[in-house]
Amino acid sequence: QVQLVESGGGLVQSGGSLRLSCAASGITFSLHRMGWYRQAPGKQRELVADIGGGGSTNYADSVRGRFTISRDNAKSTVYLQMNNLQPEDTGVYYCNSRFQLGRAEYWGKGTQVTVSA
Repeated sequence: QVQLVESGGGLVQSGGSLRLSCAASGITFSLHRMGWYRQAPGKQRELVADIGGGGSTNYADSVRGRFTISRDNAKSTVYLQMNNLQPEDTGVYYCNSRFQLGRAEYWGKGTQVTVSA
């Protein structure tokens, strides 16, 4: 069974930092592109950042320069370091996994990030 388990969310003030983690099991981790998505109340879920098995990265314009995605294939874990957090970063952050050689896709249950002004 595939599991993606997020951790590290919480409440911070503007300008603060959080580090999210997503531990994956049940997949060949190195063959999956891992991503972080977020969803604010009343808004569509959006891609924040993702990273390929070989380390290539993409970022949403709104977070580029503030957030860093990384992965540790030995630990089957993907991270999102979030610096200089702003209230507009508030939302539920979801871990996503996509098999790079097919259509399989998996989602975690999400972790809440709240940034106060």
